[in-house]
Amino acid sequence: MMLAMDAIIDLLQQNALMPRSDMARLLNMSTEEVEAAIAKLEADDVILGYKPVINREKWGSEKVTAVIEVKITPERDGGFDRVASRIAKFEEVQGCYLMSGGYDLLIIVEAANLRAAAAFVAERLSTIDAVQATATHFRLKTYKENGTFHHFDVSSERLSVTP
Repeated sequence: MMLAMDAIIDLLQQNALMPRSDMARLLNMSTEEVEAAIAKLEADDVILGYKPVINREKWGSEKVTAVIEVKITPERDGGFDRVASRIAKFEEVQGCYLMSGGYDLLIIVEAANLRAAAAFVAERLSTIDAVQATATHFRLKTYKENGTFHHFDVSSERLSVTP
């Protein structure tokens, strides 16, 4: 059954809207078995939610996404978890990850505009005592997100080579 669960998760990650009957056919299962397996994955908090992948260029939203590297001082008896949990609760934070390497947390922030993102870093994030340093990077263009390619035009013309 574990292989079936893995296969169901793979199919859901490719297309969460795939009809359950199509999934059942691909997995050689009944539709009821697929539905029961998905319900169990949801009840066990293996599947936490479903979100669409948005082509922001076509949506026309002015929102900006920032990837912020955060260096923090871990708390006694709480390590990184308590600080990360506090940061993750901010409405602007879409993702928060403990990382290896030169910084401790990687957070993904979505804000109304550049000014709002900068204000979040300056007024909310940097004022937390445990935060030592931040480095903010803004998303400029998306080519692939959550396994889904965004359509973009790439000129098929090759530049001529001249001696």
